[in-house]
Amino acid sequence: MGNEGNEESNVPLISLISFFFLLRMSHAQIISTGTYIPERIVTNADVEKILGEPANQWLIENVGIRERRFMRDDQATSDLAAEAGRVALERARVNANEIDLLIVATDTPDYISPATAAVVQAKLGAVNAGVFDLNSACAGFVTGMDVAAKYIASDASYQKILLLGAYGMSRYINWKDKKTATLFADGAGAMLFAAGEEPGFLASKLFAAGQYNDALGIYVGGTRAVANAEHVAQYGAPHVAFVKKFPKTFNIENWVPLIDDVLQRAGYSRDDVAQYYFTQLNLRTIETMMQILEQPLSKTHWVMDKWGYTGSACIPMVLDDAIQQGKGPQSGDLVLFCASGGGLAMAVTLFRWS
Repeated sequence: MGNEGNEESNVPLISLISFFFLLRMSHAQIISTGTYIPERIVTNADVEKILGEPANQWLIENVGIRERRFMRDDQATSDLAAEAGRVALERARVNANEIDLLIVATDTPDYISPATAAVVQAKLGAVNAGVFDLNSACAGFVTGMDVAAKYIASDASYQKILLLGAYGMSRYINWKDKKTATLFADGAGAMLFAAGEEPGFLASKLFAAGQYNDALGIYVGGTRAVANAEHVAQYGAPHVAFVKKFPKTFNIENWVPLIDDVLQRAGYSRDDVAQYYFTQLNLRTIETMMQILEQPLSKTHWVMDKWGYTGSACIPMVLDDAIQQGKGPQSGDLVLFCASGGGLAMAVTLFRWS
């Protein structure tokens, strides 16, 4: 009985400690964004010449892509990421040595090992930052937003986190495969997070349908490929490929419940959200999503028409483009980010704009 009594008497103390912890807990706020867009423009007409068949009209009508950007031969993913990071740091007037953690979300790293984030750290001079790569394919950046927010909330030593999404998929294009060659591009985007007293990050949800892990990806270079001669013979040189079919409506069918779940847990409705930012693969999918959510197109933005599909980089790139055009979120706005990619992985986050 004595032990039970002590446990009961500790309950109010534990609750009080938890209350004060919540009061003192830091909140992740997005304080800056940045983008790097490679100089080389590849139009649909250029793609048609390479493929030797029509593609322009179909791409415009069904996907919304008119042109895309490819990096130079002397560039790598880390170069794109570092350039986007510099822009975000300059806009926030933050020195690279003030960064506590540097995360690179990519599935086109410089190397299998070491982490591309380590390469970027050296290029930026972010000497005090811990580093790691995050690979959740094209859902990687929004997954990284979830991770960055929770680092800041759980550990006071993380005051500033630089999250970079970088994509160098032009290196893996198979020009004999028009289903992929017409879509993918290169680019990088950045978000700088800082700890603040007012809530920025509000809620998130991660999801995956792992049964489709063999549907889309770059299936070479890892331990399965190296140890399996049959696998090497099947996939050959590194290239991105759609291997197995999955439902065409997969994104829409799963995005809607994920979005509703995040909004419900945060205590908001669809109408409360001021801006929605989606994976920039297909404009028609975004249009359909906004119809299903019963939201006007003015609440979203897109960049695939001019930059192509930039995977893990597209979310920060589309946000930054909206901001630079004067169409971005205003202070106090609710902003929702929704992404999906190979795996099949998905992620949704909700932020209040500071």
